[in-house]
Amino acid sequence: MVFCLFGSLGFWEIAIIALVILLLFGARKIPELMRGLGKGVKNFKDGVNGVDEEKNEAPAKNDEQQPKD
Repeated sequence: MVFCLFGSLGFWEIAIIALVILLLFGARKIPELMRGLGKGVKNFKDGVNGVDEEKNEAPAKNDEQQPKD
């Protein structure tokens, strides 16, 4: 699965990237960064689901507002 997500990156390339991130941000900041990333992904999914629900509800609202003959 890792191969599919990262293309041709091998174990050592991923390990080096992780080490650089650890050195740049420090061990204390990484959980905060991941928590913020998780919240951002959740908000994005909620927003996408909200748009889908609005699209599904919009035609029903328009049908109700039109006068019946």
